[in-house]
Amino acid sequence: MRDLTVLVLEDELFQRLVTVTALETLFPGTVLQAADGHEAVAALEGCEHVDILLCDLKMAGMDGLAFLRHATSSGKVRAVILCSGLDPVLRQATVLMIHCLGLIFLGDLGKPFNIGGFSQLANRYRMLCNASPKSLSSTEMPSLSEVLQGLDNGAFEAYYQPKVTLQEEILVGAEVLARWVHPEWGVLAPAHFLPVLEQHNLIDRMFWHLFEQGLALHQRMSAQGMLISLAFNLHPAQLACSTLTERIPIMLKRAHVPSTCVTFEITESGLLSAPANSLENLVRLRILGCGLAMDDFGAGYSSLDRLSELPFNEIKLDRAFVSKMQSQPRSAAIISCSVALAQALDISLVIEGVETTEQRNRLLGLGCTTAQGYLFARPMPKSHFIDYCRSRLIAHVEVLNKGKSFEL
Repeated sequence: MRDLTVLVLEDELFQRLVTVTALETLFPGTVLQAADGHEAVAALEGCEHVDILLCDLKMAGMDGLAFLRHATSSGKVRAVILCSGLDPVLRQATVLMIHCLGLIFLGDLGKPFNIGGFSQLANRYRMLCNASPKSLSSTEMPSLSEVLQGLDNGAFEAYYQPKVTLQEEILVGAEVLARWVHPEWGVLAPAHFLPVLEQHNLIDRMFWHLFEQGLALHQRMSAQGMLISLAFNLHPAQLACSTLTERIPIMLKRAHVPSTCVTFEITESGLLSAPANSLENLVRLRILGCGLAMDDFGAGYSSLDRLSELPFNEIKLDRAFVSKMQSQPRSAAIISCSVALAQALDISLVIEGVETTEQRNRLLGLGCTTAQGYLFARPMPKSHFIDYCRSRLIAHVEVLNKGKSFEL
């Protein structure tokens, strides 16, 4: 196990001595210390790198915030643990700043210093350092020729992630997601290929592949008595296309799919500088009878403004609010307000990123009704999704036999 270099930035003498002594006693490696940012800068200059910065924030002279900025420019600090008595809201804002600076954030120990908590976070750092690389990293992109070959061979497949009610887990729809079934790397998520598609204006080509697959599935399931609503993601660049709202009704009619069974999800950030024809297409999609969902609601800077201006009938709350419910009380308040907002506007609210039973129970208490996430189901290929829906249909029949109502 590799020894670590730790820098303790703490202005209170007693607290600093306790921390340094505990680290030197229990952890092999080098422990540096500094009473303010200027001393920390000097400590950095005298060493090759610092694995973990144990950082207080408020102090005279150069404070912890200023030093974090300097640490980024030096390139010598790899990870940060906060150890501060500041208000939790201010510490959380600092966590966001740490992420933006490109540093690894390991955790927030607060004050007083807890050696057990540090031990756990240090082990987490070692695990990150020792993690074996994946066959295709999230930053490694395939070539244009590989993507074109995949499109030509029909290797981009529609995967389906169910949307369910939180209380009874009744299926209410599914989001259609792009996956590339690569012959060497297996099933790839959009992070691996979307930048290449965007760069070479291939988003539209992939979208129509997925749209056709989704409509074919809907047609097949409808013939078996299973009616399902499908949501497709529209890229902002597609909204400016004049043929978008001409082609969609033709394909819907050909597949015998009601427009009311199709929703298009658009991220709010993609509409910040949308041209007039993009806004026209949004209106035309609603006139056609299709649904419009504002995706990643709350992640942008003008969600409320766009929601009031454009004809959305659904909002999907960004998954970040769910993941931060436990650590940030304000996130729960934002979710509760989103519930009230959706009710006041008479539109649907879907909560994204529900992964644990604890999150589900908390969301139910906040008044949420519909969600999607790994707790209920991961995105799945067509055959698995059909089996999933059939199992729901069996549950439907069993419930009806008991005299209760159920909707698929």
